[in-house]
Amino acid sequence: QVQLVESGGGLVQAGDSLRLSCAASGSTVGSYAVGWFRQAPGKEREFVAVISWKGSSTRYADSVKGRFAISRDNAKNTANLQMNSLKPEDTAVYYCAAAVRLGDASERSQYDYWGQGTQVTVSS
Repeated sequence: QVQLVESGGGLVQAGDSLRLSCAASGSTVGSYAVGWFRQAPGKEREFVAVISWKGSSTRYADSVKGRFAISRDNAKNTANLQMNSLKPEDTAVYYCAAAVRLGDASERSQYDYWGQGTQVTVSS
């Protein structure tokens, strides 16, 4: 029903910034929360950030709090993840996900749709 496509990843130097975008499409999108997850080689996919349908509520993983900012533009069916002060530890494939209903937003099982991911590589 909903397709998600991430973009904006790339190779950057530590301390640089990147802005990831998540574009949603489908016959009926409706209202949904959008979360960002990331997965580094050899590690499990981990929660990064989430934003509610109206954008009034956000939550961040401790590892990115103060550096990353999630936002959305429902008119354009897009969500963004602004990443500042990037560290090599941020290197991962970043995924956006949509959830019609959320319990614990940090749990992958709460999300109904997932994008294909975009690679972010931060060199030291």
